[in-house]
Amino acid sequence: MTDQRPAPPRPISTPPMASPCIMVCTVDGASGLCLGCYRTLGEIAEWSRMGEQRRQQLMLELPSRIERIDPKLR
Repeated sequence: MTDQRPAPPRPISTPPMASPCIMVCTVDGASGLCLGCYRTLGEIAEWSRMGEQRRQQLMLELPSRIERIDPKLR
């Protein structure tokens, strides 16, 4: 007699979430931006709950934020 039970479902593999984090986690007090990724503390905290479209939009915006950081800290 053979076992007729269906195979258990396989876990769905999802690609890792893209992140601008480079492990330089220091926030500039004047601008409120992380010196590594240029996100605010609120954006960092919300990142995993943000929709993909919002994360992509923010990723495009981040490079322009360097101008908000004192050149001595860059």
